[in-house]
Amino acid sequence: MPPGIAAPRSRMELYAVRQRRGGPWDWTRGLREQERFEEHGRFMEGLVDEGFIVLGGPLAGDREVLLVVDAPDDQAVRSRLAEDPWIKNGMLTLERIERWTILLGARVRQPPAG
Repeated sequence: MPPGIAAPRSRMELYAVRQRRGGPWDWTRGLREQERFEEHGRFMEGLVDEGFIVLGGPLAGDREVLLVVDAPDDQAVRSRLAEDPWIKNGMLTLERIERWTILLGARVRQPPAG
């Protein structure tokens, strides 16, 4: 397996995390024009670099954000995301954390039969 590429597993346990934009969010401005965008962006990119965030982005309508997170439990998700500048100032609120068992996908392979 090449360096940096995880070996396929028979299943993955991840978390689907929904966040909602609100509070001081300025709906007249774009995402990158929001207060503390640079600080929030650096924080989130750091979580991607650590392997904590697998995927993330806004859902249709731009009110909610979906993150796919690799963490040991939901408390780890809560405590890590609590450090986000946009969580701290109320621009994002944590709406829902759900354990997600991935059975299909490029990184998930069933063991060969027999």
